[in-house]
Amino acid sequence: MSPTIKVAAAQLTPIFLNKEETVNKACKAILEAGSNGAKLIVFPEAFISGYPDWVWLVPNYKGADLNEYYLQLVENAVSIPDTATDKLCKTAKQANINVVIGLSERNTETSNSSIYNSLLFIDGNGIIIGKHRKLLPTGGERLVWAQGDGSTIKSYNTSAGKLAGLICWENYMPLARNAIYQSGAQILASPTWDKSENWLQSMQHIAREGGLFVISTCMALRMDDIPDALSFKKLYPGDREWINTGNSCIIAPNGKLLAGPLQAAEGILYAEIDLQQITKAKRMFDVVGHYARPDVFEFRLKHNANS
Repeated sequence: MSPTIKVAAAQLTPIFLNKEETVNKACKAILEAGSNGAKLIVFPEAFISGYPDWVWLVPNYKGADLNEYYLQLVENAVSIPDTATDKLCKTAKQANINVVIGLSERNTETSNSSIYNSLLFIDGNGIIIGKHRKLLPTGGERLVWAQGDGSTIKSYNTSAGKLAGLICWENYMPLARNAIYQSGAQILASPTWDKSENWLQSMQHIAREGGLFVISTCMALRMDDIPDALSFKKLYPGDREWINTGNSCIIAPNGKLLAGPLQAAEGILYAEIDLQQITKAKRMFDVVGHYARPDVFEFRLKHNANS
């Protein structure tokens, strides 16, 4: 594997609450990135099939409305595997590109009626190599997404390097980050709904702290992307154009922005990354290496809720 590879951050808009069409759009982006020489593409948080922004708008006493929104969210969620993942895998293989994509995932192991905020990892051979379920949905997100556990906090060897993922504000959890660093990750996919300057500053800090590349990918979503039939759309200010402007970027281990941030637009960002920069960055500070001080600190990852 060459130490220098091209990676991509897909700041795109889903076809809101439409799994089939959103997967089709994702596949077009995968093929485009592959044709442009990228070996990895990262999609936003909950890309399939849209971030449920109503959790911040609709009060809990509006039960009938919330039930209907939740029904649509679950019906357009992904089971791993299903026909949606099959199509993504075939496209990844065709494009010879690794894929990290955010989605709502049905709990097929039990009731099939709860959902997780998950990342799906597909390698360049079109094989599902893993998934990560967000440990703790933030604020209003707890009304729709269940909690993940430690079993999905890991990294994967791919043709693009050793790859891991944390979703949105779980990147703020120091121990979750430490687990990722200990896994030897070289690239951290950080899909998010957070477009703030504070988020970008945190991503630059994490790149430096972990001595790794960070791909922060946020969903670009306009008012016009929400179907009029979804009544929560009326709760936004009437003159609002963008619900989320994105601000996706790709960051080097020294905290330097290599691409982006991209604001108020759809697009695919590209950057050439040199994996040898990781070793150079860790000469002075290796948080799980010579700077770890295991004689002072002890860290342990519980792999599931019962361990």
